[in-house]
Formats: sequence, C-alpha cells, structure tokens
Amino acid sequence: MAERRLIEFLQKPEAYPEKPGSVRLVQTHISWVFIGDDYVYKVKKPVDFGFLDFTTLEKRRFYTHEELRLNRRFSPDVYLEVVPISEAGATYRFGDDTRIVEYALKMKRIDEARMLFTLLLQGRVSKDDMARVGRHLAGIYSGIASDEKSKTFGTIDVIATNVIENFDQTRTYIGGPISPEKFEAIETWSRDFLQKNTALFEGRIRNGHIKDCHGDLHLQHICMGHSDIFVFDCIEFNERFRYGDVASDVAFLSMDFDYNGQSVLGDAFVDAYIDASGDRDMRAVLLFYKVYRAYVRAKVTSFMLDDDGLDESRKKSALETARRYYDLAYGYVSNED
Repeated sequence: MAERRLIEFLQKPEAYPEKPGSVRLVQTHISWVFIGDDYVYKVKKPVDFGFLDFTTLEKRRFYTHEELRLNRRFSPDVYLEVVPISEAGATYRFGDDTRIVEYALKMKRIDEARMLFTLLLQGRVSKDDMARVGRHLAGIYSGIASDEKSKTFGTIDVIATNVIENFDQTRTYIGGPISPEKFEAIETWSRDFLQKNTALFEGRIRNGHIKDCHGDLHLQHICMGHSDIFVFDCIEFNERFRYGDVASDVAFLSMDFDYNGQSVLGDAFVDAYIDASGDRDMRAVLLFYKVYRAYVRAKVTSFMLDDDGLDESRKKSALETARRYYDLAYGYVSNED
C-alpha cells in the first residue's frame, strides 16, 4: 500500500522541485524511472534476484550512492545527486531527511533521439562517430586505476568461473535456442582458449588492463550528443559483473555492432580505442570476450523463456533473439582465422 502511494506521488509533476509539465513512468525489472522535462529520477525496487539485492532501505541507499559514484566516471554532467524522499503526513517530499522512506537518483535528462541504438536504426552512425566514441572511452578508462582489488578479477580462475557458469546455466536450453553441436563447439573453444592462454591473461593483469569497468557497455547505453558523448547505466549492484579486463567492455560494444549487422562500425570503434589507449595486446583477447559477451546475452534472453509472466508472443521473440546470440557466438568460434 505504501509503495503504491509513493509511486503515485512520484508521477505527479507538482511533487518535484522543478515542477515539470509532465512526468512519464518507465519501469525495468529493478527500477522505477520518472522522466520529467529536464530531469530524471530513478528509484530502485525492493527486489532480490540473487545477483542483486535491494530488499532493504539501507541497501537501496548504498547502491543508489554507488550508482551515482560509478556512473559519474563516465558522465559527470548527467549524474547529479542522490535525493532522499521522506514522509510528510499523508504525502511525501524531496530533500527531507527526517522520515526517509526512499532514495532517488537525480539525473539530467539526455536526448533519447540521440541514443546510439536509435541513430544506428536510422542509418545515422558513421565510422567517424565510432572513432570518436573509441577515443572518448579510451580517455575514461585511462583514468581508472588497475589496483590490487581489480587485479584479482583478472585471474584465470575467476575468468574461468564466469565462463563455465554460463554453460552450466544454459544446458537446459540445448535443443531449444541452441543445438547440441553449437553448444559443444562454443564450450570446447572457450575452455581450450582458457587452457592455452594462461600467460596471455597474466600479461593483461601485469600490464594494468584489469579495472573497475562499466560492465554493460552496449548500444543502448551510449548517447551521441552533438558535441558530447554520454555513457550511462554502469553496473553498480554486483562487482563480479563490472570488474574485469577493459577488453571485455570493448568487446561488448563491438559484439553489439556485429549482432546488428554493422561490424564495420564496430571495427572503427575498436581501432580508435586501441590507437588512443595504446593497448595493442587487446586484439589477442578480443575474440574470446566477444564470444563471452554474445553468450551472456544469449543466456539472459534464454531465461525469459522460463518466465511465466510473459505471453507466448514475447516468449517467441525471446527465443529468436536468444538463438541469434547463440548463433553469433558460434559464428565467432567456427570462423576463427
């Protein structure tokens, strides 16, 4: 009851200090997002999915502050502040810390029409654009230290755990979105790469490429301003999903271009990133991480097939999407030069 009252309050323009003309609510499985004229307020849902836990107010406070801190590395002008929401009699108010019931992350609203994925669908992304993104991200990652904590996430044991977990969690989908032959080929290739390239992964640690990264760097998390580039929605809720080789983040975006049939643009991004960062050794692990990222997307989409809350139409769409990601991963390992 209290949760519903709060959500109703947050949909009212007069609730906000800026008094926007309207407020639009967008929901994800972990957040309520309230979009006004100039600002966006994001409130975490009290959910526990195992890989994230927002079930208490203290946890939501902590992870909202983490989201602010981590995303400011990528877009300091977008991520503004954490605002408490308190009870005020029969209603609520922002900025009062006397009877706090929730926390909201306040962000500057960016132009949805300039999202990289939207521009790509419209055929409005050039190789020069992606070179600009590559140089921009190289500058950001150069400012992130590879400290002792980060380095632990680059060991062969940690990487192998993440990779093997994917296969263990998707065996049930063999014969559905992925064939037995493709599953075996991807798993065998991935395990063989890990086994044969211990020195390569150790070199990535030694040369400072294991960092506190973004973790979810794909087309829908980049906005191409006319003069600025905004990167958002870094993973804050699980360190294992965020820490790792910078090559894994670069591979994610490159893979997303491959998935959308625009490999030339992905190559332009990778080339520019490597030129600007000087990380020439990245190419030796890039394919491995593209396989990994494609497979993770396939896995997450496959989970939707078990969601009883989805109708048959959405499950059919999820099945096709998962199959395409599995096929992309298989294509990488079967077409390796």
